[in-house]
Amino acid sequence: MSMRTHYCGLVDSQLSGQVVSLCGWVQRRRDHGGVIFIDLRDREGLVQVVCDPDRADVFAQAERIRNEFCLRITGLVRARPAGTENSNLVSGGIEILCHQLEILNASVTPPFQLDDDNLSETTRLTHRVLDLRRPQMQHNLKLRYQVAMAVRKFLDEHGFIDIETPMLTKSTPEGARDYLVPSRVHDGMFFALPQSPQLFKQLLMVAGFDRYYQITKCFRDEDLRADRQPEFTQIDIETSFMTEGDIRQLFENMIRHVFQTVLEIALPNPFPVMQFADAMRLYGSDKPDLRVKLEFTELTDVMRDVDFKVFSGPANMEGGRVVAMRVPKGAEISRSEIDAYTQFVGIYGAKGLAWIKVNDLSKGRDGLQSPIVKNIHDRALSAILERTAAQDGDILFFGADKAKVVNDAIGALRVKIGHSDFAKQAGLFEAVWKPLWVIDFPMFEFDEEANRWNAMHHPFTSPKDGHEDWLEANPGACIAKAYDMVLNGWEIGGGSVRIHREEVQSKVFRALKIGAEEAKEKFGFLLDALQYGAPPHGGLAFGLDRIVTMMTGAESIRDVIAFPKTQRAQCLLTQAPSPVDEKQLRELHIRLRNPISATKPEA
Repeated sequence: MSMRTHYCGLVDSQLSGQVVSLCGWVQRRRDHGGVIFIDLRDREGLVQVVCDPDRADVFAQAERIRNEFCLRITGLVRARPAGTENSNLVSGGIEILCHQLEILNASVTPPFQLDDDNLSETTRLTHRVLDLRRPQMQHNLKLRYQVAMAVRKFLDEHGFIDIETPMLTKSTPEGARDYLVPSRVHDGMFFALPQSPQLFKQLLMVAGFDRYYQITKCFRDEDLRADRQPEFTQIDIETSFMTEGDIRQLFENMIRHVFQTVLEIALPNPFPVMQFADAMRLYGSDKPDLRVKLEFTELTDVMRDVDFKVFSGPANMEGGRVVAMRVPKGAEISRSEIDAYTQFVGIYGAKGLAWIKVNDLSKGRDGLQSPIVKNIHDRALSAILERTAAQDGDILFFGADKAKVVNDAIGALRVKIGHSDFAKQAGLFEAVWKPLWVIDFPMFEFDEEANRWNAMHHPFTSPKDGHEDWLEANPGACIAKAYDMVLNGWEIGGGSVRIHREEVQSKVFRALKIGAEEAKEKFGFLLDALQYGAPPHGGLAFGLDRIVTMMTGAESIRDVIAFPKTQRAQCLLTQAPSPVDEKQLRELHIRLRNPISATKPEA
């Protein structure tokens, strides 16, 4: 028999006159002139409990109670006195007259008040168990569960089956460092924790499981930030005998289903589709935030013969780019704000931030305000104003450098300005959900330092039909059957049609300068499997943590993960990672080069 009949937060006026039993924690205790009120909390919310001195034993227990005591109470549901209702609570119209009160467990004084909104993240993560009792964290994790269930139900209805793949696997190059696990049984050998189930889900397709999914942990030993964790959760999906368009349509429907089911939000149907090249041309990003109504204007060709070396240098450089970004009504942006923006783009490698304020177009050159105008000839100046469609009261910001620096710097500036109060007041930001498919990614990107091509996504991505012959002759021209789903500037999912023919996979390895021996050593099991009638297949993976972060409005994915790591990849709750004793190291055939001091992890 259960110790309770209802959840605290779900008791309402329909239960008036009934006796209920509740279990929960003390949010606060208030003594009002001899009557003690207890706000009792569980995962569903609060209820007000009244302890009357007429019941001496109950009242004596209530006097002992402090915040976060764990209680069981039995009492009568009754209407609150007129004027004391709380419309913000499900239970706000009633209170519980306590008949019996049992202290299930006392609590020491908590290190912080659970309703304190100004807690540092270090405090929250160190005392994560208490932090998780806070209503916002309870809400976040419940919503995460609802998202996972909506995904599972959708995939189940579409014939997908959940198949687990190994956590101890082979170290293979997938773009980030592997987390390695030493083998005790095999001296000097290591397992790797999976960066993704990529190879195994492809093997499942070859094995005939044509519709697979898994909500699984993935591990990457990389530098962290707000939307990254060393271990993260992926909704991993693969299917056979579907075209690229079929795959995108199915999983667009899935994301629409999740948002409708969990938040009752109807995302657009269909999602817009944009080529990678257009995304970079217009926004400098392969995950543009379309809520921001600002775009780049290409000016590289215009700037090749201007006297201003800041523009003409990059315009004549191989791989250089010059763009303008028009900010309507931006002439009101102050010089101090422009200086702050200049510092901001410096983070992304920009050497400065040129600008022109358009005060009065009718005055021509004299109607423009900027220290750079004198260095730009009339023909170029006219082209700038015409291409950007500049109007009186606008400001134009310029980026000029290597294309990557321009894209990163002005792309980040676009988002920063677009999310500012100024942009919202000027109508340059639309507070809606803006999903987008970005397609037709390059197969490869060139690493100048290593003087080699790297896979843009991963080396198992299929080239567009007809591009197979370019894999070795002209890798830079190859376009992939790859696609990312973007939502409000975040990549929430990405995938591709995979290579299902061994000869094409081998060509890709050669383009990446992965020799036959290295390919056999690292991927031999996949190459062998592809020879046994591997079906055409493809899929994608969604970041569950990112999706839930966006849906809850949380600032970091750490706020939607029960027990996350800090940005230094440490768990402040358990103080992991931590040293291990010499006996364990000997069993693993490991000797440390440098002595380890047992220090407490820091945030």
